[in-house]
Amino acid sequence: MSEVMLKTENLGISFGGLKAAQNVNITINKKDLYGLIGPNGAGKTTVFNLLTGVYQPTTGKFFLDGENLTGKKQESINRKGIARTFQNIRLFNNMTVISNVMVGLHNDPKYKSTPFTSMLRLPAHFAAEKKMRDRAKELLDIFGLMEERNTLACNLPYGKQRKLEIARALATNPKLLLLDEPAAGMNPNETAELMDTIRFINKEFDMTILLIEHDMKLVAGICEKLTVLNFGQVLAQGNTSEVLNDPAVITAYLGEDD
Repeated sequence: MSEVMLKTENLGISFGGLKAAQNVNITINKKDLYGLIGPNGAGKTTVFNLLTGVYQPTTGKFFLDGENLTGKKQESINRKGIARTFQNIRLFNNMTVISNVMVGLHNDPKYKSTPFTSMLRLPAHFAAEKKMRDRAKELLDIFGLMEERNTLACNLPYGKQRKLEIARALATNPKLLLLDEPAAGMNPNETAELMDTIRFINKEFDMTILLIEHDMKLVAGICEKLTVLNFGQVLAQGNTSEVLNDPAVITAYLGEDD
């Protein structure tokens, strides 16, 4: 079986005459912790939107675990195994913390009960709900959110809202987790804690992770490999230390040329 989890082939999209992304070729192996970086407007979130079905590519293809997912809709791509978080947190603010995670579990067949058993509130319905709640608690425990499980999501501090969004994405049991600027808005302590959490997910869940991030300390600290985008195209890719020391990357991304 192939060790490649995600492969893009000349992936691109144009909006009118604007090529927001073009000829994006990325190969991510299973269990990689991979970074996608670049200046503002480089096309990073556009690539995430292509990989999750928000946008349909105008050129190229992408494959998850060997399966061509090009052209599929968002729900189908999620069921196939790609989950994401967003640069701007998207939670069900008026639902409890545990309910937010349970929403992510609903697609998993092992937590489903039939409409008949649910309508009549038969024991099978309550058994499925208990299994779902127990799994949600396991995920919340990993993120240190058990004490807040009955708190409304909107009442969590910012850093914990970020963690809850990642926990909900994990609840969908993905093969590939896409994190869009997970450290945005966090203070240094929250960022350090988040780095530990991402490492834990990568190692303990054997989770393949692709993240967009502007915090270079976080990128250098956890990402093994990087792709750098600039003006919608791949500028550099390879091992993190080599890429971050590439003069072209320093010029384009950090805005300085030593």
